[in-house]
Amino acid sequence: METSASVPVLRIGIFGAGRVARHLAPALVAAGHQVVFVWNRRLAPAQALAAPLPGTLVLPALTPPLPPADVYLLAVPDAAVAPLLAAAAWPAGALVVHLAGALPLSVFEAQPAVRGGVLYPLQTFSPGRDIDWPTVPLCVEAGDAASEATLLQLAHSLSRHVRRLDSAQRLKLHVAAVFANNFTNHLLGIADALLAEAALPPELLAPLVRETVDKALAHPPFTVQTGPAVRRDAPTLAAHTAALAAHPAWQTLYAQLTASIQAQL
Repeated sequence: METSASVPVLRIGIFGAGRVARHLAPALVAAGHQVVFVWNRRLAPAQALAAPLPGTLVLPALTPPLPPADVYLLAVPDAAVAPLLAAAAWPAGALVVHLAGALPLSVFEAQPAVRGGVLYPLQTFSPGRDIDWPTVPLCVEAGDAASEATLLQLAHSLSRHVRRLDSAQRLKLHVAAVFANNFTNHLLGIADALLAEAALPPELLAPLVRETVDKALAHPPFTVQTGPAVRRDAPTLAAHTAALAAHPAWQTLYAQLTASIQAQL
């Protein structure tokens, strides 16, 4: 049996039922693969994840033997990967794959009976938000050629953007992603709160935010930086600092970001 793209069907076991697993499991099925089981520390989320997936079992415990699978995906928090690797009775030679950006391939060295790999989806996952999987960069790393080939097959069945990255490259990418996504979202949250304090609607910033992102994607962002920090506009910087008097942490952040911008000039 093969997928419509002539990619071999893979039997996949999923450990975890959080945000990534809830987005990834149906995408795997849509790509033609078989999710053979779901395990989660709490049973109810695993049952909810497995329910709409055809033929997917729910493992109530890690009691051996694990159902056979071509790939065992660890869709769990980074800190849970090593304990899970130690707790499960993996079949000899099992291909076990984590999805983390900052966790190195070497985490598998403590379990020499398994083949380790990484399938890192460079995307943010939130409830109620659909993911356009063909556009999501998928970063692959594996400890041997056969495992890499399997992961590349799996990745290409989901996305048009697949890259081989080693652990050091992936870590740097993850740091960059935190700046681009998590920190940016936090700054937008601060902006939203400041607007609310002034009884102003958040949609006032929408055109500015869209233009900022579009411009940063079209040019090297440092080269298109604008604002009072670039102009070294001391009166405006002082007025902004005073306006943030009720928020000393945001005042400090404003000063740090201003200094960082000016250091790039």
